Amino acid sequence: MSFYTTGELAKLCGVTVRTVQYYDSRNILVPSALSEGGRRLYSEEDLRKLKIICFLRSVDLPISAIGDLFAQENSAEVLELLLGQQEQALRTEIRARQDKLRMLEDLTKELKAMDRFSVDSIGDIANKMENKRQLRRIYGVMLAVGIPLDIVEIGTVVLWITKGIWWPFVLWLVIDVLAAVWISRFYLDRVAYICPECHKVFKPAFREAFWAKHTPTLRKLTCTECGHHGFCIETYDQFRRK
Repeated sequence: MSFYTTGELAKLCGVTVRTVQYYDSRNILVPSALSEGGRRLYSEEDLRKLKIICFLRSVDLPISAIGDLFAQENSAEVLELLLGQQEQALRTEIRARQDKLRMLEDLTKELKAMDRFSVDSIGDIANKMENKRQLRRIYGVMLAVGIPLDIVEIGTVVLWITKGIWWPFVLWLVIDVLAAVWISRFYLDRVAYICPECHKVFKPAFREAFWAKHTPTLRKLTCTECGHHGFCIETYDQFRRK
């Protein structure tokens, strides 16, 4: 039977001697034999085991989890569970890093668009970016509610045309109208508007905002501060009572 010293084993697996010694100290990779001089010797089975450890570490599986895996009899089920947890953790980390990357990209765009820059400008940009982020979150909730409602409504129309059954359409139309009012209230409760004249942030009455002409970023309103009537810029209401 072939045996490998700690250095030879480390070289074969592309790790440091200290790494092999660390796994030994954690009782994850215990040497199969000792030489007459007390040197640790590792077998082909130990080599195979170290390669498995290195592979699992390459996907950031914790040392403690790897130790638990080797200690279990039902290792296949345990491994599946551990990999599932690690996959979810990595997906969460990726989303968080993607969010940070988008923030850096947005910050770079805002800086390039500015004629004059100072450190204080970062605070203004940060507020602007936070407003955009909050507005995107609101739009996401509205889409999550609105799209299923539209799908069901289309289904009732198809049912009416193909089967002649009209009452589900009428019933769902009532539900759809009530849902539209709720979505509008949810939305308008979370946004405010900036007057282009006095530059004040104001909160319009729900009825006025509900019926006002609007675009994705503007709404034709009367400023409660200066009385100006025209298209006002939409922003997230940072002072909304939660």
